[in-house]
Amino acid sequence: MSARSGAFSATSEPSLARTGVLLMLLGMLMFALNDVMGKWLVSTYSVGQVVFVRSVAALIVLAPFLWFSGPKKIMQVDKPFLQFARVAASTAEIFAFYFAVVYLPLADVMTYWLAAPIYVAAISPLVLKEPVGWRRWSAIVVGFIGVVIALEPSSQALTPQAIISILGSMTFALMLLLGRSLRGTPDTTLVFWQIVGAGLAGAASLYFDWKPVSPRDLVLLGILGVVAMLAHMLVNRALKMADAATVAPLQYTLLFWAIVFGWLVFGDVPRLPMLIGSGFIVASGLFIFFREQQLKRQGRIKEEPVETIVTGSGDPL
Repeated sequence: MSARSGAFSATSEPSLARTGVLLMLLGMLMFALNDVMGKWLVSTYSVGQVVFVRSVAALIVLAPFLWFSGPKKIMQVDKPFLQFARVAASTAEIFAFYFAVVYLPLADVMTYWLAAPIYVAAISPLVLKEPVGWRRWSAIVVGFIGVVIALEPSSQALTPQAIISILGSMTFALMLLLGRSLRGTPDTTLVFWQIVGAGLAGAASLYFDWKPVSPRDLVLLGILGVVAMLAHMLVNRALKMADAATVAPLQYTLLFWAIVFGWLVFGDVPRLPMLIGSGFIVASGLFIFFREQQLKRQGRIKEEPVETIVTGSGDPL
């Protein structure tokens, strides 16, 4: 019996890992589709209107999970000030993301957002007192060089939209950093309050800019929230079925999809500086991730839910 059980475990683990990889890839594709739909819709409707309807749809999808986990748990949050700060950062990040994609190619915006883990690694020693050695500092410097190359700073390229993208990605980094301080909070609670915060901000903006929504676009707005929630579910399931070191780096396939969909749907031709800068950013992010995984195994830094590394538990990526 034990031999059969061991054989089953040995043969099922690779199968589970492969399934985890497929789910992660599918989750990243879903996130990319979410971003494409968001960029398409904010060209017609205000950012606040898109965020509001997206939040309502996401809450509908999340409702069964909230019911099973218990509504009381949602209301009982630890460190309320940090929770509020995280919701505020998440809301600002979502608005910045959708504002940026109105004016910039999707691949450019995605490149700036993928630099967020680099900002987190740079700020962690100051905020969380986490030690950062020379290897990770070197990777952080390489990542910042990549951001500068992708930004292509000049009087023509350094536009308000590009600056908002950088500020938005830094706000995303702040959200990830606050997530590290809220390790004990269930993902469902974090996602719920993020959605509520974004929905309330979107609702407040409707007074100033509301456009009648066609039935087709109403369906698309609803699908926007559903796709985002499904993407999070796929990512969470992938991280439960396979090792984080196997599936977490696959988040960078978002950049591939952003380039493909940006070209096919919006006619955006990738800029050479963006491609070079994104290469620096991806290489830096991968090195930081694998180095932190190694240090966690050695017990030199604290463990954290890897979901917050991959997607921030509710961001528009």
